[in-house]
Amino acid sequence: MFRFSAASAIVLTLGLITGAPTVIDGAKAQDVPPPDDSAYSFDDFPREDLLEHPDWFKTGFLDLPSDLEEAIADGKQGLIVYFGQKHCAYCHKLLNENFGLSDILEYTQRHFDLVSIDVWGVEEVTTVDGEVMTEREFSVREDTNFTPSLLFYDAEGKLALRLRGYYPPYQFRAALEYVADGHYTRETFRDYLARGENRMVFEPEDLNEQPFFAKPPYNLDRRFPSERPLAVFFEQGDCHACDVLHGQALKEPAITGYFGNFDSVQLDMWSETPVVTPSGERTTARAWAEQLGLFYAPSILFFDERGKELLRVDSVVRFYRLRNVLNYISSKAYLTESFGEWRLSEAL
Repeated sequence: MFRFSAASAIVLTLGLITGAPTVIDGAKAQDVPPPDDSAYSFDDFPREDLLEHPDWFKTGFLDLPSDLEEAIADGKQGLIVYFGQKHCAYCHKLLNENFGLSDILEYTQRHFDLVSIDVWGVEEVTTVDGEVMTEREFSVREDTNFTPSLLFYDAEGKLALRLRGYYPPYQFRAALEYVADGHYTRETFRDYLARGENRMVFEPEDLNEQPFFAKPPYNLDRRFPSERPLAVFFEQGDCHACDVLHGQALKEPAITGYFGNFDSVQLDMWSETPVVTPSGERTTARAWAEQLGLFYAPSILFFDERGKELLRVDSVVRFYRLRNVLNYISSKAYLTESFGEWRLSEAL
């Protein structure tokens, strides 16, 4: 099957819609380098050096309705609310590498204002919907389980897109365009990316295997409770990020040992493989992934013994973050608190 490379295809997406090539800050598709290992393979343990926000981040009183109003008055398309941590390796990646690229930086500044929220902070925030709470409470409310998390608000204060975690530059560019050019009003981000990656039509491709993956048929029905939590890996062929996950983190005994406590299955998120979901619905892997709004591969979704979704990891993940997630699920901390609450309590 012919397929565009992911990096070049995303910036072509608008051209497919308008009939003209898409340009971001003068960079055409062929000028954009393909993603390399550095986007997926890095040390994600907390950094010793504190992350400093760039001076173009908006400062003020964390009054988001006023911040949004000012952004629109300045001719911008909306407001980005950034949730981060000072020692977070993924936040360092976003600010230093993604925003270190001139085209991404210029495009972001041209179309959005950006306000930062400290997920541990105690400063008061007035949210876009008018509620007043601390930064920490706002972070928990919005399920910002992984930093950096970004909320994109349009001119009307509508949430146009939510990103949890770090995404490589080519997908981050696509997210900016998706909101700035109004594509969120016509299609999901999953479909927007899929057209750019030529994944609307596919041929099955080999996936990475693991000994803890259950074999088909995939009857995940948990209306009659299981004895163990469930981990569902949504992946795809020709997936460099999937290869890195399997070739690195999932080769570590400190990670793979946890999966002895789970039921685990692997699905091709673009396949017509029959699946019975945890809620008992008969569907296909592709239709279920679409229903779940998944656009990143690999994504790992965790369900409890009764089929309730507990947590999803649907962005770049490395050893430290994945181990924390598996510790939370394996310890059954989900019985008493959300992952965000658990993470805060563990840090205190």
